[in-house]
Amino acid sequence: MEKLEDIIYLKQFVKQHPDNKMGWYLLGKHYLQAGKESKANYCFIQAGDIYEAFEQETHPLAEQQLEELKEWNKQQKKKRLVWKIVLAAIPLLLIALLLPLNPFWHKEHQDTAPAPADKNAPGLGVVFVPQKEGKPIGYAMNAIVAAGGVAPKQSLAVRLEEKEGWRQWNGHSRFLLSSTKEASGNRAALSMLDRDSCVCEPGDTSGVKKLFAKWREEQEMHWTLASGIHQYYRLYGKWPQKLDDLIRPYPHNVLSGEGEGMKEWFPYVLAKLKDKQASNGKAEQGSDGQGSGNKESQPGNAIGTNGIYQQDWSKPLEIVIDVSNYRLAVVQDKMVVRSYEVGLGGERTPEGNFYISEKVRDPNGTDDGMFGSRGMTLSGTLYAIHGTDEPDSIGKDESLGCIRMKTADVEELFDMVPLGTAVKIKNGTLPSDAKPPAERFKLEPQQNETNPAKVYQWLT
Repeated sequence: MEKLEDIIYLKQFVKQHPDNKMGWYLLGKHYLQAGKESKANYCFIQAGDIYEAFEQETHPLAEQQLEELKEWNKQQKKKRLVWKIVLAAIPLLLIALLLPLNPFWHKEHQDTAPAPADKNAPGLGVVFVPQKEGKPIGYAMNAIVAAGGVAPKQSLAVRLEEKEGWRQWNGHSRFLLSSTKEASGNRAALSMLDRDSCVCEPGDTSGVKKLFAKWREEQEMHWTLASGIHQYYRLYGKWPQKLDDLIRPYPHNVLSGEGEGMKEWFPYVLAKLKDKQASNGKAEQGSDGQGSGNKESQPGNAIGTNGIYQQDWSKPLEIVIDVSNYRLAVVQDKMVVRSYEVGLGGERTPEGNFYISEKVRDPNGTDDGMFGSRGMTLSGTLYAIHGTDEPDSIGKDESLGCIRMKTADVEELFDMVPLGTAVKIKNGTLPSDAKPPAERFKLEPQQNETNPAKVYQWLT
């Protein structure tokens, strides 16, 4: 949005939520950018301690001016309250007089009641704050305020551990703040959780840690489900109608089974991805062809299927293989979700862009042969990601070009990434190590994913 649109939106917001200090602070910042210093100062006074927390200083106005403005504001609030009471009394009086004459009022009132919120909409929202962000609290609050009414009931701002430009999904999590909507929905209770970010005495994070851990488990299932829907659309040119469309027998096994909650989440996730694609199409049609700059990992007002605030929440899972340090990672945008040590073939392993064109369970009818228990063909070639009966070759260049994995690793990967997943083989792009997850990701198989009609001859 342009600055004028921002100001108009925020003016409307603070009128509806006069006690929201963050709204006043953001409006003041926009007025300041527009050169309207007096209006900016007035807004900053309404922001109170939020201004001091963000700017890390008291407001520059003199104490006398502050008191005068506060007193003037108090009088204005009293005047507005009187007028609200007078104006509110008129329609109430009319309603009291007219209701007895309208026997159908109760039915009409019920018909126009707002629809209940989707029960599968996220109850927790998460803002991932980059390590390089100098004002982490402002970054997080901007995202939450911009989301407005679609923001989940509770939101967390989290800083994840970063290595070589990649966020570590299973690394250390640093909690910055928690925002919880009050029952009325008009106000939110803020709790600062990080001493360095707020320069304050932080709140207790024990409950937040448990909440985030549960959310993180669900998020992995959401990523796989959303990625499966995305790849189905890319492969077949149409949206799936039900979860079973993704879980079919070989060779159409987009997903390798069903995970907890997937069936219930499917309609909501599908609707969100359709909306995202439609909004992206409109943005492209309105573009001047020059692009709008790199907006990766920026917070926006489009909340993800499981509460992620970043604009790139809908990017599907991908596989990145770094031949320089024998690592294969499952990534989402700039997040390393999983990282495994693999065996390669040196110069015989090709660099470039591929995709998973085939997923097969127990290649050549066995789970302990040279290809192990799982295999994933790359772009219809003789190269594949598969298991191995030579576990000592992991971390070495002993294959003829394929990517070898340990049994537990390849089985987890097989479940996590759908058919059609992009695979990028590069030199020097991933961190050399990563913390393993607390528990393995697993889907419950529903269909036959073997292929007894073919003898596989991958370049093992």
